[in-house]
Amino acid sequence: MLTRGDPLAGLLEGPRARGALMIRACFDPPWAVRVEDRAPLTVMLMVRGEGWVVPDEGADVRLRAGDLAIARGPGPYTCADVPGTPPQALILPAGQCAYPDGRPLNGSMDLGVRTWGDRPDGSTVVLIGTYPMQGEISGRLLDALPPLLSLSSDVWQCPLTPLLMEEIIRDEPGQEVVLDRMLDLLVIAALRAWFARPEAAAPAWYQALADPVVGRVLRLVQDDPAHPWTVASLAAKAGVSRAALARRFSDLVGEPPMTYLTGRRLALAAARLRDTQDTIGAIARHVGYGSAFALSSAFKRVYGVSPQEHRTRTS
Repeated sequence: MLTRGDPLAGLLEGPRARGALMIRACFDPPWAVRVEDRAPLTVMLMVRGEGWVVPDEGADVRLRAGDLAIARGPGPYTCADVPGTPPQALILPAGQCAYPDGRPLNGSMDLGVRTWGDRPDGSTVVLIGTYPMQGEISGRLLDALPPLLSLSSDVWQCPLTPLLMEEIIRDEPGQEVVLDRMLDLLVIAALRAWFARPEAAAPAWYQALADPVVGRVLRLVQDDPAHPWTVASLAAKAGVSRAALARRFSDLVGEPPMTYLTGRRLALAAARLRDTQDTIGAIARHVGYGSAFALSSAFKRVYGVSPQEHRTRTS
């Protein structure tokens, strides 16, 4: 059970799809689709048949029925029946589709409600869910993931597959919201299984939780990020000097304590900007900033846009 202070809960609390792109892709070999949409995160669940995910950099990943892959953007990749099959379609940002020569597809591969490809009963069926907007997935979660990861059906079985297959082709009021939440659950379940693997390369800050000093500081920050923490107050709670904490924290986590705290606060602010109508000032106070101006300055420095611009983009 994930509880307050559980680091995995803090890591996985980010996925919040809003109008995510979800389709059932159906193909007969030979098939290949080139993906250049620069999406932060895309999930591919092989329901029937098999295929490959071929990134421009890194090792190819083979998917059989029941296997799942997650691609972390913005790097391009190709999905195909076998590596080397020439792409028949190009996926671009904002859900746009084109032929490899750039001509728009204009719906020529549409097969019905959220169904796309050669024919609805194709020998290969893949459920694909894409988070198209930055901010729907926390930056700390994205930083913890490799560009391409996979889970085979022998180490992870997806109980959501039958329900997803049923819901993805429904055309009813509120269906996008249902699918958004199901995509979030799929991602959380998959990543929890991926991080739980004995060979999983957990991020440095996750491994640092086992340290008696740094682990205590991480939990303090995760549980109460709005508290006016300083290096001195955190060091006092951990029972070490400021210099010792700063050195030990940076060695194990890879960044200073205050940088980590800032990242935590801004990630929470980004989530509240997306999920609530709270004023910037109210959000600033909630996450530990003294004013809307202070939050806005820090937010723009890290995210490259103002809080209001972020809210507009993710609403």
